[in-house]
Amino acid sequence: MKKSVWIFILFSAFISCSDNGPVNTNPFIPNYTFTVDINMNLPSYSKLLYPSNAVYYAGKGVKGLIIFNTGSGYNAFDAACPNQTPSTCSPMTIDGIDAVCSCDNKTYSLFSGQGSLQYPMKQYRVEVNGNVLRIYN
Repeated sequence: MKKSVWIFILFSAFISCSDNGPVNTNPFIPNYTFTVDINMNLPSYSKLLYPSNAVYYAGKGVKGLIIFNTGSGYNAFDAACPNQTPSTCSPMTIDGIDAVCSCDNKTYSLFSGQGSLQYPMKQYRVEVNGNVLRIYN
């Protein structure tokens, strides 16, 4: 009987584990592996020290990254339009607390990544270490 209880406990522990990160089920945006450290003490990223501010970081992900201070943490999204295949359209632009897709003029919230279409913005993991953000996939 004791063996059965221990096996049940171990099995429950294994199936309850997660990688505690966003899941990409979007067929339009591929998964690229990267890690980038953003030093918010640098002038180009100092806006991130204040809530409801966002910056664009080029060269990572599909079309670059949009990093946003939510006031209670940080979100990092791919700047590629989430409901279209990557094309010649430029990366999404930051418009206050929203990101705007240049291809179809749709807006997405930088608090949640949600928009009015099927797929939300692709979100990446963010770790905070002092004034340095580590963003990775």
